[in-house]
Amino acid sequence: MAGGAREVLTLQLGHFAGFVGAHWWNQQDAALGRATDAKESPGELCPDVLYRTGRTLHGQDTYTPRLILMDLKGSLSSLKEEGGLYRDKQLDAAIAWQGKLTTHKEELCLKNPYLQDFLSAEGVLSSDGVWRVKSIPNGKGSPPLTTATTPKPLIPTEASIRVWSDFLRVHLHPRSICMIQKYNHDGEAGRLEAFGQGESVLKEPKYQEELEDRLHFYVEECDYLQGFQILCDLHDGFSGVGAKAAELLQDEYSGRGIITWGLLPGPYHRGEAQRNIYRLLNTAFGLMHLTTHSSLVCPLSLGGSLGLRPEPPVNFPYLHYDATLPFHCSAILAIALDTVTVPYRLYSSPVSMVHLADMLSFCGKKVVTAGATIPFPLAPGQSLPDSLMQFGGATPWTPLSACGEPSGTRCFAQSVVLRGIDGACHTSSSHLLLTPCRVAPPYPHLFSSCSPQAVESIPVFGALCSSSSLHQTLEALARDLTKLDLRRWASFMDAGVEHDDVAELLQELQSLAQCYQGGDSLVD
Repeated sequence: MAGGAREVLTLQLGHFAGFVGAHWWNQQDAALGRATDAKESPGELCPDVLYRTGRTLHGQDTYTPRLILMDLKGSLSSLKEEGGLYRDKQLDAAIAWQGKLTTHKEELCLKNPYLQDFLSAEGVLSSDGVWRVKSIPNGKGSPPLTTATTPKPLIPTEASIRVWSDFLRVHLHPRSICMIQKYNHDGEAGRLEAFGQGESVLKEPKYQEELEDRLHFYVEECDYLQGFQILCDLHDGFSGVGAKAAELLQDEYSGRGIITWGLLPGPYHRGEAQRNIYRLLNTAFGLMHLTTHSSLVCPLSLGGSLGLRPEPPVNFPYLHYDATLPFHCSAILAIALDTVTVPYRLYSSPVSMVHLADMLSFCGKKVVTAGATIPFPLAPGQSLPDSLMQFGGATPWTPLSACGEPSGTRCFAQSVVLRGIDGACHTSSSHLLLTPCRVAPPYPHLFSSCSPQAVESIPVFGALCSSSSLHQTLEALARDLTKLDLRRWASFMDAGVEHDDVAELLQELQSLAQCYQGGDSLVD
């Protein structure tokens, strides 16, 4: 790949972040495969922003995500913690130690049926000399990418997806996965449930040093590091992990961009009292602490509310999805993320992460909302102005930040990306790309009006917006917090949060809410 990329290091913190990240990296991989296999031009997006080159001990070139991910014990299923591109730990131990070895094996996890259609962890050497995953038939299914004459691809079923690693089709570097062994992914005991627990994880020398070592490894090989994008669960203890990680990045890499995407799974139910209260507290603490240490923060959720009042999930006119399935919700959010991050991933663009954050976060407004139209309805030969007219003057995207409908709100600044549009349809706008979003399997079939064989890529309209809707959202969060009797939730407080911390949080939420009140409408 060509040099000169403005590199970005991605941190994925939490299990739902893993779901979103798995779809995100699958989309990047599908775009890479299209360019290399079909001999197409590299396109408008620079993959070197997100990926790094390397070489295995056997001399094969590799191209892997510039990624650090953290999750809990039991979340990897059959995925190796050290990855599969390099020599495994047992072989290294056998070479280093000449004495007798005793091996203790755990029962292996069965691979998801979909992943059995890929080659073993060693991968294959593609035509351009890069060691990557390449799919082949093995008698149990067809290659994921199909044409009109090939069989229907094998797509993971909802019942077969338990964890994000069940559908990740991208090789990871051995320094990518960092497991938090002291907490469990499954079961009711030993869960990472509270903000204070998450903060304490990165206060432990073991995990702090491990994260710092991995950061140094990736950062030191970069020629021009733009900054860091953090995908962080907000609803559980990973909100605290994300807050401490952002603080560490701000302290060690001053001047670099830190854009945080606070992720929340689908809608919740009134009957789960403790889980809902913890979700509220984790979201509020995480949002405020991440705002303090990030250049920009954007909540991402298909739910209708960040607070205690349950709201129905958002509706997409052209999608049919199950809001209770992380596999579905994360797929939609990954498309939105792949679109709104376009400005700092282009081959040639004056917009860096820092520049984008500065444009959207003036006057203390460091929290923004996201929205997307998936897919964007543009008929063949239709101009962009004509396609926008069908929205009748309403905002042409579905809100994805659980901050209510954008209609009637004031916009202070926004960044808009429209991708997958024919060149003849282009008119003046923020960012217009020919490159569509890739939705090849294992992306779920959510498109109600299309056949599975017809959908490999879609046009998408995405936006980040600083608007007055955040005034009501942040004030509502503060009101919900003031109604809590914290004596009933001593377990949350015992995890490392003081009563004074809650009082300070309320004051900060109210102050931040005031930043979004009033002002004239302004669009950048």
